[in-house]
Amino acid sequence: MSSSNLQALTVLLERAEAERDEALRHLQEAQARASSARNQHDQLSQYRSDYQSRWAHEFSQRTTVQLLGCYQNFGQRLDQAIGQQAGIADFADQRLTAARDVLRERELRVASVRKLIERRRAETLRTQMRQEQRATDEQAARAASRGGNPMSRLVA
Repeated sequence: MSSSNLQALTVLLERAEAERDEALRHLQEAQARASSARNQHDQLSQYRSDYQSRWAHEFSQRTTVQLLGCYQNFGQRLDQAIGQQAGIADFADQRLTAARDVLRERELRVASVRKLIERRRAETLRTQMRQEQRATDEQAARAASRGGNPMSRLVA
């Protein structure tokens, strides 16, 4: 393999690695966003549970219609916020899955380019070995045709 081909493949590998690194960064950001969205959802859900418990105790003692209306109104808005946050968390999870898929694709590309470079280098090595073997065989054939033992010069 020529050095220009190897150089081109090396540049391709560097680019593929840079794209993989960028995909990894996006994955980490997506993980952080998904985790944050889930945490917010969990906090809202916990707050709703605490709110209901607190008011259940309050209602067991005494309450007014106006206070009950406020409780229900706030509870509905809280449920709405929890539903919206669940949607945001689901969307963040989808983005996380997509980021994982992109990273997997980029890692596969890096591995493929590395494998190609490895094959090309092995092919070059085999070609060089065949050329060296051919040269050695030709040298031995010339020495044999001259009637001499190629090793006799080494002994003398």
